[in-house]
Amino acid sequence: MIWNLGSINIDNCYEVPHLPAAGETLAATSYGFGLGGKGANMSVAAARAAAHVSHIGAIGADGRWTRDRLREYGVDTPHIALIEVPTGHANIVIDQHGENSIVLFQGANVQLTEAIIGAALSEASHKDFLLMQNETNGQEYAAATAKSLGLRVAYAAAPFEASAIERILGRIDLLVLNEVEAAQLALATGKTPDALGVADVVITLGANGCKWVSNTGEKCFDAYPADAVDTTGAGDTFTGYLVAGLDRGMDMEAAIDLALKAGSLMVTRRGTADVIPDLKEIQDHFGN
Repeated sequence: MIWNLGSINIDNCYEVPHLPAAGETLAATSYGFGLGGKGANMSVAAARAAAHVSHIGAIGADGRWTRDRLREYGVDTPHIALIEVPTGHANIVIDQHGENSIVLFQGANVQLTEAIIGAALSEASHKDFLLMQNETNGQEYAAATAKSLGLRVAYAAAPFEASAIERILGRIDLLVLNEVEAAQLALATGKTPDALGVADVVITLGANGCKWVSNTGEKCFDAYPADAVDTTGAGDTFTGYLVAGLDRGMDMEAAIDLALKAGSLMVTRRGTADVIPDLKEIQDHFGN
């Protein structure tokens, strides 16, 4: 099972002719809103990859529908607390090439208590996964608790903050980050990915696939071709599918391949959690 300590956001999405420059006022060509947040995205992706997922998080009264939506998508929601702080939200602008720019309000995502986190993890079992991203508070407590219970800890290093990773580095079993974040982490720590003390490091390379670094060396994986229209949530989809594959007993290479397939389908769709592909769509598209 996967226990995801993760953000829940309301995504406001605006399509624009180009990403706005400083001081520029730009008219959007369309608007929509939906469920988002790196945590929610990863929970939905893992659930759609046929894993059993329980989300640990918090929302305000304005976000009750987000909890209902997660439940509809197959995510367990008993450990999503309703608190007196507005739900996190993101304002996303997407240009005609699929590139995006995001302004994030953290809201309830950074008001989690140790009681909320501890109550959830008290139900976890040995060898379950704890999945986290850097959009909530409580990461150090959650990582320490998870390791004491024998869970495997997976960490998606976004939004990137070197100090957040360093605080839990000794408790991470799987680290997922993109190549820019990997370079920033190397600069901050003075260590290459293979010297971090993490059993498995997966570095995503966008259209160039990804690289897996472990004690057995490095292996590169090519991306599957895709006509990208929106890259929002593609990395979250990749991570959710990767952890789900591992949780279901796949070896790392098979889990990475599945995650790359999911990511390639995700970039052909506009939206975030609401449009993450499910396992059947991937099997139908790729023929296995």
